[in-house]
Parts: sequence; C-alpha cells; structure tokens
Amino acid sequence: MSNTVLMAIGRVLLGLYFLIPGLMKFAAWDMHIEMMTLHGVPSPAPLLLIATLAEIIAGVFLIMKSHVRFMALGCALLVLIINVMMHDFWNFDGIAGAHEMQNFIKNLGIFAGLLVLASVSPKRKVSLKGFWKRDETLRV
Repeated sequence: MSNTVLMAIGRVLLGLYFLIPGLMKFAAWDMHIEMMTLHGVPSPAPLLLIATLAEIIAGVFLIMKSHVRFMALGCALLVLIINVMMHDFWNFDGIAGAHEMQNFIKNLGIFAGLLVLASVSPKRKVSLKGFWKRDETLRV
C-alpha cells in the first residue's frame, strides 16, 4: 500500500475518532456531565459543549482533508486537556485507577499520531478565503 493511501486511512480514522464521540456526547449529555463532575471538572456544561463542538468540527475537517495540520494540533491539545482532567488515574485506586491509566496511555498514543499527522501536513494560512477548500497533497 502506498504512503498516500496509508496516510488517508489514518487521517480519516483519526477524524472518525473525534467525530463519532463528539456526536455521541449529544446523545448522552447528562452522563458526560456526571463523569466530568466525578472528576472534579469545573463548569462541566460549558466545557462539554466546547469540547463536543471542537471534536465534531475537527473530525469533519480531518475527514475532508481541510486544514489538517491546524486540526491535528487542535485535537492534540484537546487530548492533552482531556487526559489531565478526565483520566486522572493518580486520583483513583484499584480498578478505577487502572482503567483511567489505560485511557491516559491510550490517549498519549492518539496524541502521538496527531503530532505525526500534523508534521507531514502542509502549513496553511487560516483565513476565510478558501477556508473550505481541501489541503494540497500531504507530504509523506
């Protein structure tokens, strides 16, 4: 398989990783608020709305191959924030702590993939002119 095909598959899968959970947050809004409250996240409703919209928008843009570098870096930042706020394994014992540590480490892998995607994606000015156009071919 060519590098271009592998890159496209990876980019679309990362896009789906953000898009689908973003959409699902609307379906289980109260459950997510409850989880955020359990982890001591301040102002859970506004933060959940921001995270949900960011996931949906970034997921769509990654799938569409538009502003890939910017979206990948934005998702990487979101993953770091979520890791610290929601997968705080150091605050839990037993199975709950092990589960949060597993999610924390899994998210570091996703973070790494996003950095790799950003590193091979073309730099592009963020402007309203041509905002919806797809990026040029990814450098691989």
